[in-house]
This record gives sequence, structure tokens and C-alpha cells, in this order.
Amino acid sequence: MRILFISDLHLSEERPETIRAFLAFLGGPARQASDLYILGDLFEYWAGDDDDSPLNRLAERSLRSLADSGVHVYFIAGNRDFLLGKQFATQAGLSLLPDPSTIGLDDRTTLLVSHGDALCTDDEAYQQYRTQVRDTAWQHAFLARPLADRKAFIEDLRHRSTLAKRDKPIEIMDVNADAVSRILRQYDYPTLIHGHTHRPARHLHLIDGKHCERWVLSDWHDDAPYLIWNGASIEARRFRPPAEKIAAAPD
Repeated sequence: MRILFISDLHLSEERPETIRAFLAFLGGPARQASDLYILGDLFEYWAGDDDDSPLNRLAERSLRSLADSGVHVYFIAGNRDFLLGKQFATQAGLSLLPDPSTIGLDDRTTLLVSHGDALCTDDEAYQQYRTQVRDTAWQHAFLARPLADRKAFIEDLRHRSTLAKRDKPIEIMDVNADAVSRILRQYDYPTLIHGHTHRPARHLHLIDGKHCERWVLSDWHDDAPYLIWNGASIEARRFRPPAEKIAAAPD
């Protein structure tokens, strides 16, 4: 059993090198897996399932091909693509999961998977924003607006977010230690895997006398960092596509 975990690809037409790495990864390591878990921010932004951009359709076809090959593909929404819905998931062959979700690997190992942004509780302004945009009524109202209006709103939001980050202490954009302890305690001391912070590492926590691991996934650039459960343990790996396989991304 080979289970892979990725997050924070931030796929965008502005980053063709990441698109190429994603396509090569789906045709390489992902094809050898039994399951692939995408833990949020697959896309730089998601304006709605009715956005028929070439990139969105390319991602849909590529993920569907992987799913059709027999790999189970799961998706947890991130702070960039929380509007990704059932229509795209069905077309792409994704199973949508709540955040967080548990995975029972064997009699001894349970994983807790999450995007990770809910653990950054020191950033109070972001948590207020997160509560607003995760509200079902807000989402329904937003998705009822014309696609062009939604994209313009998102572009303005991205710009304001970039400016705001310059004034935020870097510490508050990481997970809060108490929030991590609470979630590990709540789920009976599992191993936790999450993304969002772009600070890849393996952390060891002692919670109520229990030893817990926390793995933080890396963001993507021109290669494909991922975690793998090989049936006995978790390992961090990085796939570097051969040059001839990333010469050009399909249209």
C-alpha cells in the first residue's frame, strides 16, 4: 500500500513550471500509488466550478485519468480553493473530504489530515475571514454572481492579502501550539499531516504523555514534493521530472 500526500501546488497559468511538475507527477509517482490525498490549495484560486479556463480543464482531465487508472484521489479544500465543489470533483474523479479527516492505516496507525489553516489561530484577522467565506450562505451568494465579477473580487483579495502579509509578524502565520495540542488530543493522539504554512518539516509532540508526529507538507515550484506512507512508515520525497517530460505542458 502506497499512499501519497501533497498540498499547496497553487496551480496558475502564471507558474507553468508547477503545472509541468504536476502533470509529470500524476504520470509518475502517483500512478504507482493506491491513494492520493490532495490537502488543499491545489489551485492558486478557485472562482467556481463553472470556470472553464484551460488550466482547470487540463487539471480535470489529468486527475480523471489518474482516477480511471485505479488510484483513489481525495481532496480537502484549502484557503485558496475552498469553493471547489461537487461538479468539478465528479468530473475529475475526486472524493471530497471534510477538514480534518482521519485515515486508519492499520491497527496501530491513524492519520489525521488537514489543510492546516484552521490551526493558525494567532492570525485573528485571517480566522475571521475564514469563518465568513466558509459560511454556506456566503458561498451561495458569492457563486450566484457573474464569473467575471467573482474573478475580479478574488484578484483584488489576492492583492490585498499580499500587502497585508508584509505587515504581519511571521510567527502568527504558523500553526498555534495549543491548537495543535487540542486537535491531537481530540482525535486520540494520531499522526497529523497538513500543509498551508509552506514550512516543510517533521515535528514531534508530547501530548498528555503521548508521542505524536506532525508532518508539514511543502509547497510546489518546479518539482513535486510529497509524503508517502509505504505500509510501515511515512517518508518525505521529492520528484524531479526528467527534462524531456517537462518540455511543454499540454494546451
